[in-house]
Amino acid sequence: MQKEFPEAEVFEIKKTELKNPIIFAGFVGAGLVGPVAINHIITELDMEEIAVMRSKYLPPSTVFMRGRLRHPFRFYANKEGTVCAIICEITLRMNGLYSIVSSILDWSAQKGSKEIVILDGVASTEHDDKAYCAAEEDLVRTMADKDISMIPQGFITGIPGGILNECLVRDIQGVTLLAKANNQAPDSAAASTLIEALNRFYDMKIDTSDLQKEKDRIHSEFSELSQKYVEHREEIAGMYM
Repeated sequence: MQKEFPEAEVFEIKKTELKNPIIFAGFVGAGLVGPVAINHIITELDMEEIAVMRSKYLPPSTVFMRGRLRHPFRFYANKEGTVCAIICEITLRMNGLYSIVSSILDWSAQKGSKEIVILDGVASTEHDDKAYCAAEEDLVRTMADKDISMIPQGFITGIPGGILNECLVRDIQGVTLLAKANNQAPDSAAASTLIEALNRFYDMKIDTSDLQKEKDRIHSEFSELSQKYVEHREEIAGMYM
């Protein structure tokens, strides 16, 4: 008898010993800043794919990149087990979002993680080379010392908002780092700005030079996803007109 497709579960494809990892996550948003930045972090830290998200709420889509098939919602870890990355390369509907959020945070708790950092873009006409943050008060003050500005007010929606909300009632710190980004096309400059903010605040040494050099390749690889994001936002806007 075939097993029913799960509400949401992190399905591990490789057993890895994780050591209370910090988790960086990127989802589809303005300028695809999250996926572009996380994809670069995965490459630079030579991370291995360890799990995928299985959920009946994910659209029946898969991703081809340079002819290679890959799951659109993946989890990675570095060899030391101290850093994990979550990358999602499809737009998600609101339906079932809390099931997906809960499964991510349940898995994070099982692995002993105490902090999840979401990288995202804020739609803007131009990038200002600044990183912004939203977090609990004490962390915001610490980030200001590293030239990461507080966002005075606003809304964070979708899966990033869901994760940050749930972090407030769980024993895990939720942080989002944001950069102003192009709302119509992949924005590698904004992704670079966020990674440089990570380098300052988390004392990392992730080289961002390739993000600038390979801007055309990144634009080509992520352009279709960017178009789907724009269509998705227009569809949602139409629902509330």
